[in-house]
Amino acid sequence: MAVIPASSTEYLHVPVTATPADTDLTGTPVRIAVVAHTATPAEIEWRIASWDSGAARLLIGPGTDTVLLPGDYRVWIHIDPPGSESIVRRAGLLSVR
Repeated sequence: MAVIPASSTEYLHVPVTATPADTDLTGTPVRIAVVAHTATPAEIEWRIASWDSGAARLLIGPGTDTVLLPGDYRVWIHIDPPGSESIVRRAGLLSVR
């Protein structure tokens, strides 16, 4: 579980491993949701993320669209590659203190 202070503005990184390993995802749309509930995120909870060295990243904290109060959150990722797949996965836990 990652832990960050509520006053911090920083990138939340979600490592992504594609199959096959040489797949380039940099042009693939990616979104991240950080939610306090256990259900799959609602459409309004998703934020557009970017790619950085094999990880999806989202800027979170004061001054961003994702300001988090102290608490525990679930991190989700949504990757929309070409074709019929639309991949949604729970990506980890985040604790904001």
